[in-house]
Formats: sequence, structure tokens, C-alpha cells
Amino acid sequence: MHIVDVIIIILYILLTLGVGVWVSKKASKGLDSYFLGGKTIKWYYLGLSNGSGMFDVSGTAWMVGILFLYGVKSFMFMWMWPIWNQVFVMMFLAVWIRKSKVMTGSEWILTRFGDDKAGRASHLIVAIFAVVASIGFIAYFFEGAGKFMTVILPWDMSLNIAEMTLLTSEQTYALLIIFFTTIYTIKGGMFSVVTTEVLQYVIMVIAGILVAGYTVYAFSDVEVNQLVPEEWKNVFFGNELTGFWSGDYQEFNRLIDTQGYKMFGAFIGMTLFKGFFSSVAGPTPGYDMQRILSTRNVKDAAYMSGFTNLVLFIPRYLLIGGIVLIGLVFIAPQMAEAGAVTGNDLEVILPKVINNHVPVGIKGLLLAGLLAAFMSTFSAFVNAGPAYIVNDIYKKYFKPKASDRHYVKASHIASFAVVTLGVIMGFFADSINAITLWITSALYGGYVAANFLKWVWWRFNGWGYFWGMLAGLVIATLQFFLDQNKANLEAGTLLHDLSEIPVIYLFPIILGFSLLGSLLGTFLTKPTDMATLKSFYTNVHPWGFWKPVRDYYSEENIEKNNEFWLDMFNCLIGIIWQSSMILLPIFLVVRDYPKTWMSVAVFIATSLILKFTWLDKVKHLETSPEEN
Repeated sequence: MHIVDVIIIILYILLTLGVGVWVSKKASKGLDSYFLGGKTIKWYYLGLSNGSGMFDVSGTAWMVGILFLYGVKSFMFMWMWPIWNQVFVMMFLAVWIRKSKVMTGSEWILTRFGDDKAGRASHLIVAIFAVVASIGFIAYFFEGAGKFMTVILPWDMSLNIAEMTLLTSEQTYALLIIFFTTIYTIKGGMFSVVTTEVLQYVIMVIAGILVAGYTVYAFSDVEVNQLVPEEWKNVFFGNELTGFWSGDYQEFNRLIDTQGYKMFGAFIGMTLFKGFFSSVAGPTPGYDMQRILSTRNVKDAAYMSGFTNLVLFIPRYLLIGGIVLIGLVFIAPQMAEAGAVTGNDLEVILPKVINNHVPVGIKGLLLAGLLAAFMSTFSAFVNAGPAYIVNDIYKKYFKPKASDRHYVKASHIASFAVVTLGVIMGFFADSINAITLWITSALYGGYVAANFLKWVWWRFNGWGYFWGMLAGLVIATLQFFLDQNKANLEAGTLLHDLSEIPVIYLFPIILGFSLLGSLLGTFLTKPTDMATLKSFYTNVHPWGFWKPVRDYYSEENIEKNNEFWLDMFNCLIGIIWQSSMILLPIFLVVRDYPKTWMSVAVFIATSLILKFTWLDKVKHLETSPEEN
């Protein structure tokens, strides 16, 4: 690595640590300041921070690999998360969530089910889910950061004693980055996280523009059009995904056939099914929900969520598209010549491109940008997970009365514990893709049923929520251990056959168990107290099956929410709007100018529609005087 690139990276790390520690004094005022920034941070800073937190290294490496192999159709793979969640949050969920005025997602649950035994059971299980999800994501970042840094940096950092390897080079690099990031995150809480993430976002945008700009300088339109197959640029698809690579690149067709997405129509159908229910269920209790609860009022919550969509996708996919184009020029011939291409080869395209095919200076900025992407996402989860441990478990059940300083110290310890457990899980993960699929399909699959029902059905109660979430968590965890140990299972057995099923197709099974737990828990126990239901319904005012609550308080003429179809229309337009921001930079980088202009036209048209159907409505939302 050139000395210029090394200096850029060192300066970035020092600047980030300095800024994070500098603002940390604001976090010491109490839990509200530590985890929510005292609800004083401007919505556009929170939006930039939220977008930065979603711009992670592991996800970027995964998206580079699938875009490289599948072409622009691969943007639909992101529906597995689902990225639509941001659209649904923007259109109505952010307002519903922020009306609670609480600190965490599990504390929010008490406003829905009350503070009796059933409510506390639901409160506890969502706190446990939040901690498990944070640990899973930290493992995901650990795996991605290690692979990334090992290919990039020239030094062997493995730790060996008596010819026995205690730490591989990947693990050592990941631990070092996690150590630096944990310092300012634990020290400064939400203030440090947001401040450093805004800085990191600026660096990532510059990196994306520079990489995309470099491809314009390095490759002519003629070269790019000869290199990229026409089908690679085709968004449309049939029931089955057929290989479109030819000549020396036939090996890539074999990989397409074995990756588990061959039945593309069924795969997209499953992601659509999962995407809708996951999105209506709302954000998982993590950093995204913390950003919503950190806003000053409901209007800011909606603005922040919309701004997150606007700032995230174009710069991120400029970077991804640029890296993929460089990879197609330089890395694809090497992979084709070597033969026997595997999924793991796709995961290292990103670091190989940076290591060997990016100019001095741009390389340093790009590395700083990707390091920023890792640190921002990691810090967001390190801030979010411990909030549930301290506020929803420790404070509520073990130490209800203590000083603010005591709770902040407890938050430091909880943060360290979450990071440690995530790193341990990362040591045992096979690949980025394995953790990605577990989080998106198994873990989130167990979350969907209970959290969908809590919005739309009055009869759903705290015990239903508890057993639905618990059933989902248990099945998701069993699936993870089954997947990790499939090499030890005897071929032909039921367990082996189950381990071979792509996890996305197990989503209905996991959803079914979770739904069964939700329904049994609900019908075998008494309904939630009507006063609690009334308080929740009149405050949040969701649409759904709430007629018995309105009828019970008929003399008060509680108004029904009739905006379901408008919200769904906005979500549909929002998904098209979001997709245009993903496709636009990809088509621009691969020089497909007609499709680029088509993406621009779709973006403008959908933006205008949302201006009248969503933005104008948000402007007229009522806020209380203390929130302004």
C-alpha cells in the first residue's frame, strides 16, 4: 500500500476517534442522552446517520458479488432484508412509533399490551430479540471486516504459538477495527454515533463518486458495452434464471445454477411475500427504531425516514457499480481462467479490486470510506443493543432506582458484553452469506407474525406476542445450528435434507410456527385490558381490526383510520421510487444511457406523486408544544 493511502486511513481513524470522544460529554447526562441524544438532534442529521449506518462493508461486499454475477436483477435480492422496510417506515410507521415517546422498542411494547404479566412477558421477549439481533449483526460485521482487511492490507496479523494458530489474520484485523470503534461508541452513546456517522457518510459519498468517476476515465463506452452482456442489464425475468454468460465466462453460469436462486420466479415471489409482512411488522428493535425514537416529534420522525431513503441508495450504488465494473474488467478473466468459481470468490471481489486496480489516493479514500461504512453500522448496533439490556432488563427488573451515572456505567458494561458475544459468534460463522441469510430469513422470519398482528388486531395480547416471538426465535436458532453443522449430518436423513433447503424457502415454516404460537397464546389467555387498548389506539391510531375497541367506547366517537389504501398506494410508489435510485447509478456506471434516463424519469415522477400524497400530509401533522 502506498504511503499516501496509509496516511489517509490513519488520519481518518484519528479524526473519527477524536470527534467521537469530543462529543462524548453530552452522553453522560443520563440514559435519554446516552441512547437517544436527549431527543434534541435535528432530523436531517439523524437521517444521514441512519443512512450511514446501513452502508456497511459486509453488505457492500455481498452486493458487489451478486451484482457482478447476476446483473441488475440482483437489486431484488435486497428485498430479503427487506429494504422496503424503509419505505413503510417513511409512509406511516415512523409516525406510529414516535407517538409513544419512549426510549426503546421493547418499552414501546408496554404501550400496546400494558404493564401486567402479559405485557411484561412481551416486553422481555422483544428485549431479548433485540440483543440477539445485535449480536448476530456484530458477528456479520466481524466476518465481513476480517475478509475485507486481510485482502487489502499487506501484513500477516495471524497469532501463532507453538505452531498452533490462535487467531487468523482475518480475525486479528476484525478485532482491531472493532476495538477502535467500540471506544468512541461506548464513550459517547448516541451523540458520538450520530456525529461520527455524519462524518463517515460524507467520506463514503466522496469515495463512491471518485470510484465511479475513475471508471469513466479508465474505460470507454465501447469497451464497457462490449464487456457487459445485454442480459446483465435486463431488469425483467422469467420463472427460471438462465445463465447469460458466454465464451470464457461459462463457469459463471454453473455458479448461478448452484447458488440457490435458480428458480428466480419462486424466489422473488417469496421475497415479495416476506417483504410485505416484514415491512408492515415495522423496524426490528435496533438502531433504525432508535433513530425514530430520537427525533424531536412525529413530523421529524417522518422526515428523517424519508431522508434516509433519499441519501442512501444513489451514492452507495455508485460505489458498488464502479467496483463491479472494475471487477468485470480485471477480476472476471482471472476467475474464469482459474475455474471452479465459488460463492466465497464473489465475497472477495471488493477487496481485490481495491487492492490491485484502484489508483493511489482514491484507494486511500475508498478504504477510509469502507472503513467508515463498517464503523458506522457497527457503532449503531453497539449503541442500540445495550439500550434494551440496561433500560428494559436491568433497570426494570433489577435496579429500578439508581443514579444516571450508574445507568451510563451499566450501559458501558452491556455494550462490551454485546460486542464480545457478537465476536464469539463471528468466529464460528462460515461466511458473510450464511449470516446474511440467517438474519434476513430465519431470525426476521420469527419476528414478523407477532409484530404484524400487534398493529392490526385488537384481540392480539401480550401472551400471544410472547409465545409468537419465542417460537420464532427458537426455530430460527435451531435453523442456524442446523445450517452450521450440515457437514456432520448423514446424507439422506431428515435433518440433512432440511439443512440443504435454502433458508429463504424456510421462511413460511418459521412464520407458521411463530403465527401458531401467536394465536395459541392469544386465544388461551384473556384479552388486553380495554383501557390499555383505547390508550394505544387513540394515541397511535393504526388501521386494522379495531372495531370492538371503537364500539366499546362508542360514546366518545373514536375516529377510524381510513388511510390504509392511501398508505399502501404510497408504499407501492415508494418502492418504485426507491428502486429507481438503485438502478439509476448502476445503469449510469455501465453506460446504458437510455435506461439511465428512464430511471431519472421514474425518480422524478414518483417524487412528484409522493410530494402530493405523502409530504403534504406530513407537513400538517400535529405536534405538541414541548416537541417543537
